Amino acid sequence: MTSAHQRLGERIQDFRGAVGRRRARPAKAPGTRAIVLTCSDYLAIAEHPEISGAMIASLRAAEGAAPLPGPCLPDDHPQIRLGSAFARHMDAGAGVLCPSGWAANTGLLQVVAGPDVPVYLDVLAHMSLWEGARAAGAEIAYFRHNDLGHLRRRIEVGGSGVIVADAVYSTDGSVCPLRGLVEVAREHGCLLVVDESHSLGTHGERGEGLVSALGLAARVDFRTASLAKALPGRAGLITCNRADFAEYFKHTAFPSVFSTTLLPHDIAGLAAALEVVREEGWRRERLRKVTGRLRRGLTALGYDLGEGDTQIIALHAASEADAMLLRDALAGRDIFSAALFPPATSLRRTLVRLSMHAGLSDDDVERILVACRELCDKVQMPASPHRA
Repeated sequence: MTSAHQRLGERIQDFRGAVGRRRARPAKAPGTRAIVLTCSDYLAIAEHPEISGAMIASLRAAEGAAPLPGPCLPDDHPQIRLGSAFARHMDAGAGVLCPSGWAANTGLLQVVAGPDVPVYLDVLAHMSLWEGARAAGAEIAYFRHNDLGHLRRRIEVGGSGVIVADAVYSTDGSVCPLRGLVEVAREHGCLLVVDESHSLGTHGERGEGLVSALGLAARVDFRTASLAKALPGRAGLITCNRADFAEYFKHTAFPSVFSTTLLPHDIAGLAAALEVVREEGWRRERLRKVTGRLRRGLTALGYDLGEGDTQIIALHAASEADAMLLRDALAGRDIFSAALFPPATSLRRTLVRLSMHAGLSDDDVERILVACRELCDKVQMPASPHRA
């Protein structure tokens, strides 16, 4: 009989073989002239002086402060106040902060789903949402990406449950048909969970997210977000319109019960970041401008960008080898992108992702287009339906 030690060794060998074939990282590090399109600092505020200043001041003032168990926070604790501030920003009734976006998603699904409450997941929904459904012991049914007809058929078979989707999908930047999703949830008496990790900060007049920007805040039961994207912090968020949910979550969700509070300087940084996001709307406008210009240029070159108009641009590749070739060729021109393979993407789907940000100059966009023009005949990609 094979031992557990042997099985672990085999798994490690399989992993090393996969990484060897794929080479997860480009061969060189970014230089001083590099254009880095691999992170989610969409508004380019990670080094904002207001944010770093708030964190430094907190570190100096809170020397020796110890984190508390999650369920034990008093009502006036800074973490509770900040959760309420995010809720107001997103037109929600209540907000709960978690150690991470993963903890927010897994914890939420754990406490709202179960063996008697099925979960219907868009096939491209973030893996943390799938993991939360598994933790709940729920019956899981996926529906084809953004296919509301397929979702309806799933619910007709499985009954009322929890519908789960991303507002903006992290792999390819496609946008959820939220108005239609809200109607499906209403028709079938389903709870609706929308992950706004990649729309909070970037969408809406003051960065309140796509749900609120579309006037749907009162019709989406739960919104979640990683606060490590447009808001450059280390936390997760859940908002809802049920005043009694926050206490229920804090005392029943495993990531809350078995985690401690955020650190004081993280709370201070997030509070400052929220104000920057709200007040510096020119960053969203700049992000839209550079994104639109690059999308139009890449489409004219024949690249398949899929659907959507968001800051996440996916260049679909015919194979893993083509994705790595394009990523490495761009890196050779000091343009750094991310090649994505399963399980980061769905099965048999590979792409090169460009994460746009407001700090890009017009010259940066032109450099990217020139490089992609030089490479478009060297990399095999699916035919684009938008080819000019």
